[in-house]
Amino acid sequence: MSPPPPSSLSKPNPNSLSDFIFSAFSLFVFYSSSSPKPTTNLNTHRRFFKFPIMPLTTTKTPAINHNHHHFASPQSLSEWLRPRLPSDSFAAWGTRPGTKNVHNLWLELSEGETSLADSTPPVRTVEVVVVRVRDHQNRILIESHQQLSNGDVRNRSRPLSEKMKPGETVEAAVVRAVKEELGSIIRVSCSDVNDDDIVKIIPNSYSSKVEERLSVSYPGLPACYVLHTVDAFVDGLPDCEFCTEEEEEYHNLDEKQEAERAISCKKHYWKWVDSYTLSS
Repeated sequence: MSPPPPSSLSKPNPNSLSDFIFSAFSLFVFYSSSSPKPTTNLNTHRRFFKFPIMPLTTTKTPAINHNHHHFASPQSLSEWLRPRLPSDSFAAWGTRPGTKNVHNLWLELSEGETSLADSTPPVRTVEVVVVRVRDHQNRILIESHQQLSNGDVRNRSRPLSEKMKPGETVEAAVVRAVKEELGSIIRVSCSDVNDDDIVKIIPNSYSSKVEERLSVSYPGLPACYVLHTVDAFVDGLPDCEFCTEEEEEYHNLDEKQEAERAISCKKHYWKWVDSYTLSS
């Protein structure tokens, strides 16, 4: 009779050692690849200065449902808004001094400058660049008031500000805001100078915040403003109070008739104030 085959428990497996080493090595590779790696500091070059690396997606905004509606006309927008707003507030649009009308809001939506949340009342969200123009006496330029196309005068008492365009960088919005609202007087003083060379943004002056308040331009409509603020020097400005005329806001828009029905700003009135008189 032939002897029984040896037990697998008593017989060493010649591949067991190599399998053990391979398993250990695999575990080492797995934990090494899943462990956090040190981040690399990015040094992004900019022409005037460096903004902090802070994408807009990190800005804390209210948790509301922003649906991008398409309104074929101001009339369709008006019909959508009317049941969602207090009737007396909506009736004041364009009639109460200093307010805008439904044509203005329709243009903002058409240009992508504003979005409306599908809520009652709707919430208007706007990205705004605020430029604190400084001089070498540590003063800040303030827009004291505006003269509107319907003859109304609207008090402002705030630094230069402008709604941002979709996909526009803060730097580009700063240059555009200065050109549109201060350009009429800068061209007189610096007619041969490039717009980009006139604006000098002060390094490390960028800040951002979110403000929620009722819109002054559109009574009864809550607004969420995402504010991007910088300090800047602007060449060619007078040392005293002055007035500027704004370029036509929607001059490239196909809907010329709707732009003409909107209430626009015709003149800006500016003055210099000591920086300590302004809250941060």
